[in-house]
This record gives sequence, C-alpha cells and structure tokens, in this order.
Amino acid sequence: MSEGRVVTVRGELAGLIWFAGWLFTIGFAQIVGWKILLALVAWPYYLGVAAR
Repeated sequence: MSEGRVVTVRGELAGLIWFAGWLFTIGFAQIVGWKILLALVAWPYYLGVAAR
C-alpha cells in the first residue's frame, strides 16, 4: 500500500516540476498572448523528445 503512495508523490512532484519549467520558459522567452497556449502544447512535446 505504501508503494502506491510513493508513485503518487513522484507523479505530483513531476507535475509541479513540469509546471515550474513551463512558467520559467514563458517568462524567460517573454512569451505573451496566444503563444502561451501554443507553449502549453509544444513545450511538453519537445521536453519528451529531449528526454529520450
């Protein structure tokens, strides 16, 4: 039962790291307007490709 909790915590942590990275990317690149929504879709894709 504790093993399932560890997986959940790791998943939540990964989500928080992803969100922090996404916000950093938007701020660093000075993205505004509709490009923020595009970044919401494109950033995870390129992150996944780079992680392979």
